[in-house]
Amino acid sequence: MDAHPASFYVAALRPLLPKAAFAPNASRLGWLAFHLATVVAAIAVLVSGKGGLPVALLMSLVIGHGFSGMAFVGHEMLHGAVVKSRKLAHLLGWVCLLPFTLSPRLWKAWHNRMHHGNTMIAGVDPDAYPTLDAFTHEGWQTRAMERFSVARGHWLGLLCFAVGFTGQSTQLLFTSRSRGYLTRGHHLLALAESLAGVAVWGALAFFFGGRVFLFGYLLPLLVANTVAMAYILTNHNLNPLTSVNDPLLNSLTVTVPRVFDLLHSRFGLHVEHHLFPAVSSEHLTEVRRHLLERWPERYQSMPLTTALWRLMRTPRVYREPTVLIDPHTGFETHTLLPRVG
Repeated sequence: MDAHPASFYVAALRPLLPKAAFAPNASRLGWLAFHLATVVAAIAVLVSGKGGLPVALLMSLVIGHGFSGMAFVGHEMLHGAVVKSRKLAHLLGWVCLLPFTLSPRLWKAWHNRMHHGNTMIAGVDPDAYPTLDAFTHEGWQTRAMERFSVARGHWLGLLCFAVGFTGQSTQLLFTSRSRGYLTRGHHLLALAESLAGVAVWGALAFFFGGRVFLFGYLLPLLVANTVAMAYILTNHNLNPLTSVNDPLLNSLTVTVPRVFDLLHSRFGLHVEHHLFPAVSSEHLTEVRRHLLERWPERYQSMPLTTALWRLMRTPRVYREPTVLIDPHTGFETHTLLPRVG
């Protein structure tokens, strides 16, 4: 199938969008305030000690969901879609990513530059699963990545939901300099930003004790990872590897009920986001409408639950750009492809 660079679609769609779509949308700060408020209120309930174990578990779910909501706002923030000031965006981005103790400096290098600039390019995109050649000839890290992936027959892959985002961000924190993502100076600053986050959660444990730390941070972190990874894993990993960064080939939009669409900053509209990463999520539904009108045969979208089911029934190693293979059994299946050609 012919591939087009993102600029091909952007040139056609940009004149159809309102000018306001390309300006920072500070109203998105309201969602950060909302998620922060739910987290603080739920932690306050834990500190009070009322309600016993059932209430503590419920608060963990509320806090974990709030953590993921903060991260989704942070994702939008660090693409420049919320506030104009880069320094303010960086500071607020640190707050948004605080649950994962993830440095906004690292996130911009890893996600904005490397992932968006090289989406699903084998060996370059840090979020793409390996080729069969890489699996066969590279080190144990590549084989471990496959073994703990969400894939057909991989029960260990369920851990990827609970710890995947934290695990990958921690790995990249320590390898970003050797990978060339960050200079020595920026790597030290990224370490400092992450350690500052660790200090915040350490203070929670010190002042309020192990019970509040367990139900107010550790268990919620598992919930937040699961929510985030449900989107992250389905954004691209059912799609083919591409040499041309074509979001209608290498990205998938997943749909969720409207309430979650709002709470999760429309993170599921991922084809749209890869075309216009600096556009506020408020305008991504309009981008979706134009894509469906202009390229209905190329645009790929499905419910999140369907995408997760497919993910658990397919391998994660690429024998060819459009063929996935289980290197242990030889089972093969095709990636998603647009309905043309």
